[in-house]
Amino acid sequence: MSGTWASDRLRRLWEVWRVYDATVWDRWLAVVSTGLAFVPALSIMSVQFGDLSGRPADAFQIVLILAQTVPLAVRTRWPAACLAINGTAFVIYETLGYPMQFGTVTVYIALYSVGAHQERFRWVIAVVASAAYVVLCVAIILLGSPVLQSDFLVFYLLFAACWLGGAFVRGQRLQEAERRRLATEAAAAAERARIARELHDVVTHHVTAIVVQADATQFVATSPDRVVTALSTIGGAGRRALAELRYLLDVLEATGESATPVVGSVRDLVEQSRSGGQPIELVEDGDQPPLPVGVGLAVYRVVQESLTNAVKYAEGRPTTVRIGYRDDRVEVEVTNAAAAVPVGARSGLSGGRGLTGLRERIGALGGELSAGEQPDGGFRVSASIPVGGTR
Repeated sequence: MSGTWASDRLRRLWEVWRVYDATVWDRWLAVVSTGLAFVPALSIMSVQFGDLSGRPADAFQIVLILAQTVPLAVRTRWPAACLAINGTAFVIYETLGYPMQFGTVTVYIALYSVGAHQERFRWVIAVVASAAYVVLCVAIILLGSPVLQSDFLVFYLLFAACWLGGAFVRGQRLQEAERRRLATEAAAAAERARIARELHDVVTHHVTAIVVQADATQFVATSPDRVVTALSTIGGAGRRALAELRYLLDVLEATGESATPVVGSVRDLVEQSRSGGQPIELVEDGDQPPLPVGVGLAVYRVVQESLTNAVKYAEGRPTTVRIGYRDDRVEVEVTNAAAAVPVGARSGLSGGRGLTGLRERIGALGGELSAGEQPDGGFRVSASIPVGGTR
């Protein structure tokens, strides 16, 4: 129970922390540090560098304390300027031998801030800061500091550790930003591929139906009834294509939302192709369970792509659509008899966008798709999709 309470408290603190910009917290850090610098009980927590003491407190000491704490208000925005002011005040404070006070620990924060937030001239600043440290050590030794020279090396390593700690945090932050950028690009590429698949499925299927009907109309021009039927089929295919294209345009204009288009049923697809003169037999095995939207759309697209290619490359040849509903899977199989055009010449069936898009779609649902020529010269497309398959 106590662990849950602690985690809730930490989560709330983190949420509060993220509400405000970093510059706001920097200002509060400067205010708190300034206040703590004037608390006598905290003086034992100061940085005693060189052990030069004996100078009494005066007004100039207050100025130096403020010069060490106030610059923290801009440590994120201008870390180099923060370190320059803070470090100069720290050097003067230590060489003059003022009494210990808490504000001197801010030099650690200033060094960390440069390592974590400085974007340009990082190595130049590191060299200048190291040179300034050497000058400080020489000055303190000349002033008669009782501290051993080895202690100066320990202090330098401590200061360097603060800088390197900030540099490590900066590196992690840059890596995280790069990961987010790559994830965003991958998501955008996946969405573009999804829209490309939908465009291919919509345009290829409906335009193929329109072209086939338009070509057939010239051969039945002497039969008004058949012309009316063909024109009605062309109009229906055109309207369905426009409806699905409007959906895709809505997706493109949306602010990142990804919806699933409202499509017809497999029976509608079969009837549409039949009306174009393609002999199709639809066989359904088992009772259709409620399917997730993504699975239902995948089944629809498999049949749509297969019938489109059957009409395009095996026009007038018998085609069979079988859909089997198992306990946890939907199995789809579309076969057509041998076509007049050799299978090898079918660009749409030899690795084109259609089957590639179907493999990607079904693979994302955890299913499998296979397609290929049959021994009798026909072509077969089969897919097995888990009923629970969702993106």
